[in-house]
Amino acid sequence: MSTSATTTPVPAALRKRVLKVLFISLLLDLISFTFILPLFPQLLEFYRNHEASLGSSSNTLLGRILSGLNAYKRSFARPINDRYDIVLLGGALGSLFSFLQAVASPIIGTLSDKYGRRTALLWSMAGNILSVALWVAATDFRTFLASRVVGGLSEGNVQLAMAIATDISDETQRGATMALVGVCFSIAFTFGPALGAWLSTLTSIAANPFASAAGFSLFLIVTETVYLYFCLPETLPVVATSTSNGSAKTAAEPKPRVRTNSHTLLNATHFFFILFFSGMEFSLPFMTYDLFSYGPAQSGKLLGFIGLIASLLQGSVVRRMHPLKVVQMGVVSCTIAFFLLGRVESQKGLYAAAALLAVTSATVVTGLNSLSSFEASAGERGNKLGNHRSFGQIGRSLGPLIFCSLYWWAGRGTAYATGAAGMIAVCALVFGGLKVPLGTETVRKAKTT
Repeated sequence: MSTSATTTPVPAALRKRVLKVLFISLLLDLISFTFILPLFPQLLEFYRNHEASLGSSSNTLLGRILSGLNAYKRSFARPINDRYDIVLLGGALGSLFSFLQAVASPIIGTLSDKYGRRTALLWSMAGNILSVALWVAATDFRTFLASRVVGGLSEGNVQLAMAIATDISDETQRGATMALVGVCFSIAFTFGPALGAWLSTLTSIAANPFASAAGFSLFLIVTETVYLYFCLPETLPVVATSTSNGSAKTAAEPKPRVRTNSHTLLNATHFFFILFFSGMEFSLPFMTYDLFSYGPAQSGKLLGFIGLIASLLQGSVVRRMHPLKVVQMGVVSCTIAFFLLGRVESQKGLYAAAALLAVTSATVVTGLNSLSSFEASAGERGNKLGNHRSFGQIGRSLGPLIFCSLYWWAGRGTAYATGAAGMIAVCALVFGGLKVPLGTETVRKAKTT
């Protein structure tokens, strides 16, 4: 008995429907996620002051963590500045969150390959609801830390959104569809932090002054979950296999596609790029504070400027370019930005570097995700994209601590020069190692002629 197999194509109407659900749900998720970003300093100061008022701060979990961070600071033979306690603690929590995502991402991706994208996404949303609910109830640091741990282990929305985008797109649509995910990021980071900061001013519960922001975040997450439950269909691809007697059955994809770029190279590129980029990204608010005395309003304006330019680029330029060209443009922009930030002395120079960072934000991760999706067979996309995201999250867990340590130990010029050297190495990987995936360029040209 002979068989032949073809992947079932996605009807245009279904693709349009899924893209709509994907865009709305991811936007709700990312806006909710960004609420907490500008609140970290005030959040952590609140918990520190709260424990100090109880007279037992040295014996608590937070007290022990801060003692360890002070010992870390003293290892650099620098004067102790209490302002950096919160900076280091925020970086440590960010690193913990990213590390937990690195652990969970491959598992979530594999489960989505086995049980379906919709099922994995709904379970991920259940974890997100629990995480934000813990934040609403976090009147002490221990509960807040638990919310971050649960959130790090359950946050699979972005990688599953990329897997779904890959499921419903062919090679000619892949870059534009992945750019849609990037647009959601840019819009969310343009408006989410400002909205979160405003909500934090609506103090409603003395025991948790951030309950208004946390409560609205919970409302968005619950709304997203209900919307996904009723509106998102399953997108995990099936393969129609015809037998010699004319019958048909559904089977897994018979063999993987021929790969142009190894996942090892793509994952390594993702890791090293995020390692350097996240370190610079995390240090930027502290650099602007030291150089220009920026407060939350000025920092929010700068981040909004970056997000606005990035969203405009993704909606107009990036979606029309081949993913490899997108990545190459982004890493070059990032390299130049590193050089500028190491020498900037004026706000005009700062905003010029910010414009280059907007190009980077709009391009590199979106392009690498697209390239990774090209090299994955239908039955392994969740796993491969999960692994790809995991490598990026490992870089994000290490970058801020390493870069900020170098910043405080050796100074701004040395830190950003080191970052620029690292990005030159990433450029070597991107221009010398990565290639246009097999068949994608010829299909793209055929579609445009």
